[in-house]
Amino acid sequence: MATTSLKGNLVNLAGTEINVGDKAPIVNVVAQDLSDIQIGGKRQMIIVVPSLDTPVCAAETRKFNEEVANSDTEVVVVSMDLPFASGRFCTTEGIENLKVGSDFRNKDLANAYGVLIADGALAGVTCRAVFVTDDQGVVTYKEICPEITQEPNYEAALSAIN
Repeated sequence: MATTSLKGNLVNLAGTEINVGDKAPIVNVVAQDLSDIQIGGKRQMIIVVPSLDTPVCAAETRKFNEEVANSDTEVVVVSMDLPFASGRFCTTEGIENLKVGSDFRNKDLANAYGVLIADGALAGVTCRAVFVTDDQGVVTYKEICPEITQEPNYEAALSAIN
């Protein structure tokens, strides 16, 4: 079982662990307008965060929104936030260069990508992670942040899509 930590405390992750070289599972998350966003099966950067309503997740989403403005890779931020809350966040923060999706319905992404927090204070939401997939939907980059309260390695993630 994969792990991460929350403020230094070990946290177990549930679901199927996927790694670089694996075919990324194809799942749907819910867009702000309640339509589906397909994850997997194509060139994407998949940014997983616990909730856009936290300072670290908000800062991370703003940073990726800035950095991927001219990218030809589809970039999707996924959280457990309700689509309405995600929509308000995007409007307030001017998020226009990436898609924001919710995994609240069935936790399909969280389980298929092995990023569901299984225990501790945040049990039931996702950890902080970044996946990049190529044109064939194969994982070419993976980062499960070792500490949920810290931002990912932006430089490594962004160079994976260039």
